[in-house]
Amino acid sequence: MRSIALYGVAGTLALSTLAIAPPGSAAQGPPHGDRVAEARGVAVAAERAALAGVTYGKCATATRLPGSVRCGTVSVPLDYARPDGERLKLVISRVAATGPAGERQGALVYNPGGPGGSGLYFPLFSVLKVKEYAKAARAYDFVGFDPRGVGQSAPISCEAPADYAKAPTRDARPTSERDKQARIADAKAYAEGCERRSGHLLPYLTSLNSARDLDVIRAALGERELNFYGASYGTYLGAVYATLFPRHVRRMVLDSVVNPDPRQIWYQANLEQDAAFEIRWADWRDWVAKYDSAYHLGTDRAQVQKAYDAVRSELAVKPAGGVVGPGQLQAAYLGAGYYDETWPELAAALSAYVHGDPEPLIAEASPNPARAVENENGNAVYTAVECADSPWPRDWFTWDRDNTALARTAPFETWDNAWMNLPCAFWKGPHRQPLEVRTFGHELPPVLLVSAERDAATPHAGAVELQRRLPRSVLLTERRSGSHGVAYGPNTCVNNRVDAYLLRGETGTDRTPTCGPHPEPKP
Repeated sequence: MRSIALYGVAGTLALSTLAIAPPGSAAQGPPHGDRVAEARGVAVAAERAALAGVTYGKCATATRLPGSVRCGTVSVPLDYARPDGERLKLVISRVAATGPAGERQGALVYNPGGPGGSGLYFPLFSVLKVKEYAKAARAYDFVGFDPRGVGQSAPISCEAPADYAKAPTRDARPTSERDKQARIADAKAYAEGCERRSGHLLPYLTSLNSARDLDVIRAALGERELNFYGASYGTYLGAVYATLFPRHVRRMVLDSVVNPDPRQIWYQANLEQDAAFEIRWADWRDWVAKYDSAYHLGTDRAQVQKAYDAVRSELAVKPAGGVVGPGQLQAAYLGAGYYDETWPELAAALSAYVHGDPEPLIAEASPNPARAVENENGNAVYTAVECADSPWPRDWFTWDRDNTALARTAPFETWDNAWMNLPCAFWKGPHRQPLEVRTFGHELPPVLLVSAERDAATPHAGAVELQRRLPRSVLLTERRSGSHGVAYGPNTCVNNRVDAYLLRGETGTDRTPTCGPHPEPKP
């Protein structure tokens, strides 16, 4: 599941039953591993972490964090069924609450999504005094972390970063059977590269283990209960944590909610996402057409699409700046489906190119060599976690059938997403059965779910489903909006409700409150 983290901050979801082995079969490994032994292992690891605590110091240079943010490590078992075996060091970042000691409510631990996103930057929202976070920053230490496999925490790799960042790349839409076979070969090679470069760690890079890690981090921080803020895939991580450790939760905000239904994790989720991106792509084209006087790309969505397609075709022949081909164009304009704040800049870059100036598009869509290592690692973790978390179709017929059918009505993102996830069809490690996310009665305190009605990356139906599975949860919906990551963005109504929950535990009597949309961007 492709996802982008906090509001306005770029980070990195995405079923057919024909080719999926039945639960517990040799093809996919045991459904959950040795859950009893793993539960004991978490308890042991958490007890040890509570005794050890965290020693803080300067953050590694690679994090680019200022001295006011302090970093430390938390030791976790590679395999929770063997807590005395090999261990991993997870890096966390922290800045103290800005208010007086009497206002402090503990640590607020953040995950930005992905899977594969780094949360180490989260304390910066306190350090930089970002006004939307000011009230929460007074009451909470802001804590971020690199999940296992990510960044500073035993990072994995599937290919050379320079190869991953290679540009220009071709159009994702297949033009022939030969083109499809080449893509299949690429996916096989990528899966083999993951096994070759990181095979030792791959079986243990799962959402279940990351949720267990989160409980060990809680203990190391000296917190009896966890305060957690998860965005995008981070909502699934939070939901898994709430299922495994419901009595360890104090406050939990899950923003832009992944559908936790095991039948959605992860193959079907990507198909649902593709359909939702088509709707949001149409929203962008409608907006551009409304401001044709500024952009001159057409007066309706069809004309804007025609202009975009013409640019894509031209870039296939002559990449802009030698590096912006159809693949880079698609990656850049996918941002329109995530955040409407990107709309003016993307429209202006496309307009400039159409009217003879390629430089804004080159600036917008060119790969950044300085982030090649980070981006390659993020994609490797994304692939490893999603492939290991759940069964995937193993035969090409299923992928071809489902994506060909969907691309007829949702062409914008369907094939791009399919190729990104296809390595899971050739994954050598075990494919587990997803956890049945669910809590009962009063074992879990109220959780605040936040969702935009037209979110493409995590469609709103996922938030409705998670609320059904967490009986005391409250679902706050931003109506007629589609930005991915709603909390602490430009919607004051949403922000006030999130603050009321985090600071005072208030959810109100309405389990499905709504806020109106945030203002639409202007050219």
